Amino acid sequence: MKVHSRLRVLVLLLIASLLLAANAAAQVTVAKPVKLSIIDVAGNLQLSKPAIEAFKAANPKLVADIEYISLTAPELPSKIKAQQMAGNMDTTMVLTGYDAMASGMDQGIYEQLIPKYSADFATAMANYLPGAKAAYDLFKGYGIAYVFCPGGPMLTYNPDKVPNPPKTPAELLAWAKANPGKFLYARPANSGPGRAFLQGLPYILGDKNPRDPKTWDKTWAFLKELDNYIDYYPSGTGITFKELGEGTRWMIASHLGWDMNQRILATIPATYQGLFLDNTTWVTDCHFMAIPKGLDKDRLAVTVELMKWLMLPAQQAVTYDNGYFYPGPSIKGVGIDMAPEKSQKAVKSAIRPAYEQAIVKLPSTTQLDQTALVEAMDMWDQLVGAKVKK
Repeated sequence: MKVHSRLRVLVLLLIASLLLAANAAAQVTVAKPVKLSIIDVAGNLQLSKPAIEAFKAANPKLVADIEYISLTAPELPSKIKAQQMAGNMDTTMVLTGYDAMASGMDQGIYEQLIPKYSADFATAMANYLPGAKAAYDLFKGYGIAYVFCPGGPMLTYNPDKVPNPPKTPAELLAWAKANPGKFLYARPANSGPGRAFLQGLPYILGDKNPRDPKTWDKTWAFLKELDNYIDYYPSGTGITFKELGEGTRWMIASHLGWDMNQRILATIPATYQGLFLDNTTWVTDCHFMAIPKGLDKDRLAVTVELMKWLMLPAQQAVTYDNGYFYPGPSIKGVGIDMAPEKSQKAVKSAIRPAYEQAIVKLPSTTQLDQTALVEAMDMWDQLVGAKVKK
């Protein structure tokens, strides 16, 4: 009976998704199909591109073509502002993490989608997972929380080189000192694991106020000391995993989705392990969809339709992908059994009991709000990352 009920629910969800998509498309008309240009600064396209291409295929009267551009988060605001100042707004949607969501809001480049489009996203927002809703609330309606992950901080390491992994920040410092150049983390301004490491340390170390980077005396002291044993700070997370897999590094700052994804893709061996330092609090991660100011009426309307499509349960299920942002969906009721079979096999091969236990047992919090996050990344650049490595 339970099996039949479950199948019935899945069928109803699929039918509802298709009906909603059909109704949404029917409500929009444009003079002629438009070209969409999507900038990804979060590596999100590996989750979303199949669903975006499905939208294009289902809506030939709305979409003529889709251009995909990948940038780093620090590059985004200036690119968008240049288009806006020139009166030539090419970019129709931005896929971003907290970093360019915060910096973009700080520089006023995004449309405020809610409350203007509240009716369009009411169903999705009513079904947000608690963590996704908390992340959405930080950005005051300027971005739609698209995918969600418990995040980090965690460390991924080569067990052959690190037979006795550290359990505390003090032990990590001692290990880094004994093995100079073998620990690495990416610049927080454009790395999810880097940001999780930076924002998670105040909880682990017991700083006065983990929500205010000006009070992080213990964290800044720790990172300055750790800096003595780090060769350089890569511009993105992918570099850290590549060097870990090659053996140049033995341990790196990581993130639940990245750890799983890089084992699935064989960038690092499946035998590599992950760990959580004592007193870890999850600093949850989220990717957002945002629309730059300055779009014409037709492209704005079609972009909103695309965003609505991506929030449907059937399209949310696609975001399980290869575990990059595990689990992925930001809304309730989208289980792994709704994902493509390939994703189901990949994710189930990479998840570990210790990770599932950590998701349940460890406390969690959102990342910093817009102002504090920009301040934290600026302080890291000045206090830690400004030094030129030899």
